[in-house]
Amino acid sequence: MKKLKSLVAIVGCIALFGLSAGTASAQRGGGNFDPAQFRQMRMDAYKEQLEVTDDGEWKVLEAAIGKVMDSQQDVFTGMARGMMGGRRRGGNNGDQGGNAGGNRPPRNPFGGTPDPDSEALQAAIEAKAPAAELKTKMEKVRSAAKAKEAKLAAAQEDLKKLLSARQEAIAITIGLVK
Repeated sequence: MKKLKSLVAIVGCIALFGLSAGTASAQRGGGNFDPAQFRQMRMDAYKEQLEVTDDGEWKVLEAAIGKVMDSQQDVFTGMARGMMGGRRRGGNNGDQGGNAGGNRPPRNPFGGTPDPDSEALQAAIEAKAPAAELKTKMEKVRSAAKAKEAKLAAAQEDLKKLLSARQEAIAITIGLVK
């Protein structure tokens, strides 16, 4: 079971990495990546994999699946940041967040805006903050991660209530629920 969880996490991170690479490429004008189109493609694949043929049933499932996907992205974004070593890539003039113009918030390498608690912890690490300060900031990061994981678990439980036994089995194999 542990291996399955690890595999799901790795696959999710790879998907998010691919998503972020496309986003970065599109922002530089090097591609035409559309996050909404990517999400719709995933939804269409889920609909097919879960063997949903009734549009009314799909509307209900689609909303629940969207909540799971959003929660998974929140959880995996935090995990991916940790796997990347928490380092921010430099922008112009020593700007660590890639905010060259100062008019945009720094970007998380896996999409979305960076988590303020993680950013504060990273800044404390870089400033070689005292152990007490690091411990306080680590607890905030851990607490936020637990909250994200709880939100994901709740979204998955809500989705499972809507699925048939066969659909739930399929949802487990494709990483939508545990």
